[in-house]
Amino acid sequence: MPANDNSKNVIVSGGARGIGRCLVRTFLEAGHRVYIFDIDEEELNHTTKVHLEKYHKAGKVESALCDLRDVKDMRSKVQEAAKFFDNKIDVLINNGGIASPYWKDGKTMEDPDTFPEWQAYIDTNLTGPFAMSQACIPYMKNKNKDAVADAAHGQSAGPCIINIGSFRAKMSDPNQEGYAASKAGQLGLTQAMAISLGHLGIRVNLIAPGRIKVAHESKEGDEKGEGWVGQHSEKDIDDHPTNRAGRPRDIADAALYLVGAGFVTGQDVTIDGGALVKK
Repeated sequence: MPANDNSKNVIVSGGARGIGRCLVRTFLEAGHRVYIFDIDEEELNHTTKVHLEKYHKAGKVESALCDLRDVKDMRSKVQEAAKFFDNKIDVLINNGGIASPYWKDGKTMEDPDTFPEWQAYIDTNLTGPFAMSQACIPYMKNKNKDAVADAAHGQSAGPCIINIGSFRAKMSDPNQEGYAASKAGQLGLTQAMAISLGHLGIRVNLIAPGRIKVAHESKEGDEKGEGWVGQHSEKDIDDHPTNRAGRPRDIADAALYLVGAGFVTGQDVTIDGGALVKK
């Protein structure tokens, strides 16, 4: 059962490492229940049963392998998560995706061999969040009249979907066409979903991280005792008006805000330490 009346049922895709792992931990620390999807079995088992051991033993977190390029798998795993949550999902965070922004092996757009990679970016980073959201809607939606009444009385912020995009949607380096296009597509998807799902009481927003140092949020990072500070460089100071690169917690804090921000939908929030402004 939820820890308190304000506890929410949260799904995080790509939650076994990096930003996703921090999102999971932060929501658990805030008293919510979380279901993790990831495709990396080793990292997923470590995060669920070792890194988050106390929450797992308390029945606050569970996980499942899930392929974001397999629609049937996503729908099946959402059903499993819904059972864990007694058929009620409050928050979906579409964090999973291909994180490497460059074509593999130094390829450029001129190389025809980039096409399968292009398809992988679109399928994973754009179609994946659409299909995952679609699968969750039946467990998130309110009846039209209930959604309107709740909003009118300001009773709660209601269910929400948060897409994790990238500042690369607005500022690309060379040879990032697949990544940048998939992340730019998420902006349009977020805005369209916000309008389409509003009558069901579901808000939809996007967080666009900049340069976030995440190596410590992993099984290897735990074993080596690594932290965020050790990844910081002089270039990070030079590139950011905030004088540092981002922490995964910066993204998690933004997600916590959006979950409770009942008057915010269809927005993209860039968390990049001012990098876009400086450019």
